[in-house]
Amino acid sequence: MTMTPIFDQAGIVGTGAMGRGIAQIAAQAGSQVWLFDAAAGAAKAAQASVFSQWDRMAAKGRFDEAQLADLKRRLVCADAIGDLSGCGLVIEAIVERLDAKAGLFDQLEAVVAPDAVLASNTSSLSVTAIAAKLKHPQRFAGYHFFNPVPLMKVVEVIAGLKTGAETCQRLTAFARQMGHTPVAAQDTPGFIVNHAGRGYGTEALRVVNEGVADFVTVDRILRDQVGFKLGPFELFDLTALDVSHPVMTSIYHHYFEEPRYRPSVITAQRLAGGMVGKKSGEGFYKYTLDAKGTAQTALITPERPAPQVDLMPPVWVSPRAARRAELLLLLKNLGATIETGATPTSQALILVAPLGFDVTTVAVVDRLDPTRTLGIDMLVPDEASRRRVLATNPATRADMREAAHALLARDGKAVSVIRDSAGFVTQRVVAHIVNVASDICQQGVCTAPDLEIAVTLGLGYPRGPLAMGNHYGPPSILEILFNMQTVYGDPRYRPSPWLRRRAAMGLSLLHEEEAL
Repeated sequence: MTMTPIFDQAGIVGTGAMGRGIAQIAAQAGSQVWLFDAAAGAAKAAQASVFSQWDRMAAKGRFDEAQLADLKRRLVCADAIGDLSGCGLVIEAIVERLDAKAGLFDQLEAVVAPDAVLASNTSSLSVTAIAAKLKHPQRFAGYHFFNPVPLMKVVEVIAGLKTGAETCQRLTAFARQMGHTPVAAQDTPGFIVNHAGRGYGTEALRVVNEGVADFVTVDRILRDQVGFKLGPFELFDLTALDVSHPVMTSIYHHYFEEPRYRPSVITAQRLAGGMVGKKSGEGFYKYTLDAKGTAQTALITPERPAPQVDLMPPVWVSPRAARRAELLLLLKNLGATIETGATPTSQALILVAPLGFDVTTVAVVDRLDPTRTLGIDMLVPDEASRRRVLATNPATRADMREAAHALLARDGKAVSVIRDSAGFVTQRVVAHIVNVASDICQQGVCTAPDLEIAVTLGLGYPRGPLAMGNHYGPPSILEILFNMQTVYGDPRYRPSPWLRRRAAMGLSLLHEEEAL
């Protein structure tokens, strides 16, 4: 805890979960914090909640008795908005409605000193629009924290069109004083984190909507192949669709129906049906309930065991397969009989490993027998993945599907079998994440380093999206996107210029151009 806070007094308007969390860390940074809420008793309840949190922290040795008493003295309730007149900073954390926020700041501007900083914790509204009628918009900025505030150590500092540089500098310094990492964002829909997050969930929804795989399979693949802590549908259930779906639709419409951000009818339907996630007991998963009716563990159907195949056919691997040498070595280690001819025999199981194309396209273009052809996703090196993914095509015979599944599971590694999809699951989701992130940088929403920090801290990805693109290879990501765009004919998959140019020149996706 610092004893020389940048803001001696800070006001928090709105005392829900976000307001309480911001109040807690601001007080811990040394500020005198005033809590105000228009709802009777809400500020007192918030104060009591934060006090309880500090009591628990003190019991664990985080504070001594003197420090605990000092903290509690610093968190006080305001009876009226006029009580915030001495605050050098006021942060708003009320309902996410433009009219409500703009009206509140109109009141605050008449109360606080001319040099006081005003900030909104908005997650989706335009900072410029909120400040449109302020007399001094230069002292107003967005200050977007994430829930739970004390644990999510990132905050977006958002400059509106008229925000002064000093305002952002002071908010940035105070964020660090509160123990958070500030990232600078321009005033664009979704800012950094919510914007970058469009790549993960929306593409996973498209995979399911196409009938490629079910929710559980998609989650398993992305956890086991890429290393995400939560699959996209587990994440939707945790954040709840009454939060996630409006953000998806808001960003899509604010970007004037940009195809990259297109939401899904799946979430709209489930939201309408009240299946919003863990807090309702059912979302993409069903949950067991404890004695208090609180959702606990997801009920998940066990995976189908690998089939038993008495007579394994020989295997022929396409000469154009991605990571062909690695795939051949894997098959050899699994005990496969590998054909080495220019074309497969009439008995062979045919394996292709495309980047971005679907199995159907490869089989037709290469004149392979589709009844014996399956695809295997080789974007992720086998030794780095806990799961292998096979894809059929509409003509694949059941015996060939079963043989491929049994062969790839011989060493005990999990195998998922999905229907045909351009880019399987991992390729298309990873490529979409990287492409959306690349375009954020292309638009100048933020710097590449701030993007990486914001996403890793705000979304918990195993690595930042640009680092993810570098990890799998920018040329491979670019190839996936070009080929997916060919298969689907959808501008959703057009590569960002940021990605296309860096991949073409062999540059890191984190490379930033010299200033002009």
